[in-house]
Amino acid sequence: MTTDLQLTAADGFSLPAYVAHPTGKPIGAIVVLQEIFGVNAHIRAVANSYAAHGYVAIAPATFHRVQAEVNLGYTPDDISAGIALKASVEALPAPGVFQDIAAAVTGAAQFGKVGVVGYCWGGLLAWRAACTLPGIAAVVPYYGGGMTAPAEVARTPLCPVLAHFGEQDHAIPLDGVLAFQKLQTGVRVEIYPAQHGFNCDHRGAFDPAVALLAVQRTLAFFAQHLG
Repeated sequence: MTTDLQLTAADGFSLPAYVAHPTGKPIGAIVVLQEIFGVNAHIRAVANSYAAHGYVAIAPATFHRVQAEVNLGYTPDDISAGIALKASVEALPAPGVFQDIAAAVTGAAQFGKVGVVGYCWGGLLAWRAACTLPGIAAVVPYYGGGMTAPAEVARTPLCPVLAHFGEQDHAIPLDGVLAFQKLQTGVRVEIYPAQHGFNCDHRGAFDPAVALLAVQRTLAFFAQHLG
């Protein structure tokens, strides 16, 4: 079952979230953080998949402070629009969108321990959430753009983190990933022979075998820390 939810951030801002519910009692909750394309068909499918594995999955609309109802595809024009929206959100005064992620974490906590998973820009947000927000039991960033920048590498996570990267990622050079892995010794880093976006079956970079392996590792990681 899926529903829509209105979340209220600490500053009173209201934003929508897509929620996928498991059949039976949930074993915990996962906050799913979008790419630069909004809470689109892919992100909703990801949330549905986590619900099928027993979690309540909540995908907040993290562009809502700058534009409502963003639902983009993966064309060059969509990519340009997503990059512009991301820049607008990143330019918000602190704490900006993290109030919205915190609201999603709080909403998810009623269902048990909370994990966070994020993809692309959402992977970066997931990493920052791991390092700044309380109440999170485990975080899994997928190809988090910007995670290997010096300011991000300098952060200290407050919870266990499993980070997935592709060694052929044009947006996240492998040397930066290896430097992140060397410095962040407490983070489990998995590197795959794949490109950016390998988990997304709407992209040409989709790699079914790698995506399956990564999600198996992710589910085992969440089972370990949320169970």
